[in-house]
Amino acid sequence: MSDASAASAIPALSSLTTMRVGGVPERLVEPATRDELVATALGVWAEGDDWLLLGGGSNTVASDDGFRGTVIRVTIRGIERLDAPAGRVRIRVEAGEPWDDVVAHAVRNGWSGIEALSGIPGSTGAAPFQNIGAYGQELSSSLIAIDFLDYATGEVRRMSRSELGLGYRTSELKRGLAGVVLAVELELTDANEPMGAPLSEPIAYAQLADALGVALGSRVSVAELRRAVIALRASKGMVLDPDDPDSVSAGSFFTNPIVSENFARSLPAAAPRWPVEPAEPDVVRALGAGGVHPEDVPALAEGPYEVKLSAAWLIEQAGIRRGFALPGSRAAISDKHTLALTNRGDASADEIVQLASYVQGRVQAEFGVILHAEPILVGFSL
Repeated sequence: MSDASAASAIPALSSLTTMRVGGVPERLVEPATRDELVATALGVWAEGDDWLLLGGGSNTVASDDGFRGTVIRVTIRGIERLDAPAGRVRIRVEAGEPWDDVVAHAVRNGWSGIEALSGIPGSTGAAPFQNIGAYGQELSSSLIAIDFLDYATGEVRRMSRSELGLGYRTSELKRGLAGVVLAVELELTDANEPMGAPLSEPIAYAQLADALGVALGSRVSVAELRRAVIALRASKGMVLDPDDPDSVSAGSFFTNPIVSENFARSLPAAAPRWPVEPAEPDVVRALGAGGVHPEDVPALAEGPYEVKLSAAWLIEQAGIRRGFALPGSRAAISDKHTLALTNRGDASADEIVQLASYVQGRVQAEFGVILHAEPILVGFSL
């Protein structure tokens, strides 16, 4: 086969990502087993090539120029049940397993802990990268560890949840720790009841509670909660659907910005905001014969507090409405959700970037807040 024929056989990144943009990479490999994945990655690293990991492609927006290097596509699947304490369930999930299939598997078996993460596209190996979260749950609440092939050492090691430094849509992986997630280990609750359906974790998100017609903190069956979450995501174009043009996206394109409490006070009173710092725990001090001395009283926490803002609210208040598009562009804001940028049909990556840059500029000019992209941007930056 000639070089030209080999190149033409490589699919464009537009066919491997949910945003449907991106040119043809220089090289694409799809290892069939974990051992092959390790060997392939080590080989690519030894050659010194630029490399890109690709799973389900739901969180990747690639340049129309493709990728000059090797794309390692992770498709290895499998779910293994491990030993766990009574009332708990531990599973090891291969990195290429589609995330929503993992949630569906848990719900079918009556296990709770990730049911609110239903409908999120992409592979399991990508989930720790940005600590996926939705409707009051985050991966960090159930993640125990990952099996990780470390680029720096070439060794496979187990990384615990604490080592991953998981935060709001971030982790050590997103902050620059290079390597390949091989598998993810989760610990869930065995929610099977002697009488009745397995119950979800307490509902911690008002919109979800409203959709279910229950109070915050209530529990419903894991299956009922999964159905409600998928319906909510579908109403926002956040579930892959060939009949819904709003689903041709990378999901939420911008993360909710986190700012200091002082800065948040400068915003309009109507701006939604949520404290990021947890409340200080109560501390009990024993009363001795001489009472409580000042040195026994812990000092109040010092330093700035952080507040999470609503990126969607900022975008809308900056004058950008659902369905907005730049003149002549095939990229548009979703008709259902201002956080999603969509491909309205053969949009170029440049058009996606131009729209994202425009949104960033409007929000910064109106509120002084810089929105940050949530997807991985390949071949360009914002």
